[in-house]
Amino acid sequence: MTRMTVNGEPLEFRLDPQTPLLWALRDAANLTGAKYGCDGGACGACTVIVDGSAALSCALPIAGLEGAEIVTIEGLTGQAGTALREAWEAEQVSQCGYCEPGMIVALTALLQSNPRPTEPELEAIGNICRCGIGPRVLRAMRRASVPAGVRRASAQSERFSNGSSAAEQPSLSD
Repeated sequence: MTRMTVNGEPLEFRLDPQTPLLWALRDAANLTGAKYGCDGGACGACTVIVDGSAALSCALPIAGLEGAEIVTIEGLTGQAGTALREAWEAEQVSQCGYCEPGMIVALTALLQSNPRPTEPELEAIGNICRCGIGPRVLRAMRRASVPAGVRRASAQSERFSNGSSAAEQPSLSD
């Protein structure tokens, strides 16, 4: 039996200790936001936050998570998660949606530890999107990391309906 806190709720898993966290969450806890992608820790679709850091749930046996604090896409709260979700919508990032929960969780963990990430820090996340939403994700991250009180140009003047930019965007380090 493995005990942990998931999205603020204590959970007890009576599963084989080698069960990957991904399957414990999806099959036993009915939290299906973390997606099965590659089964090898390469795509990031299964990303969750474990004790404050982004982690690939497909590669974590539950045996090593006794007492851990887990946050899934279903449990994201706080300023970083809210800012990112709002920016995601404003920049029309969504496409097929399969990779997005893992990507949003990974980026939220990054924003929680560093509210103004650099391009190399973003690239280090490594979540894969086969649909090509990368440029819109970068714009959403720029939007989410703008300090409070700084007003951005209106969303309508910044993008067309396909998400392409009407003007060059500032770098993340600006």
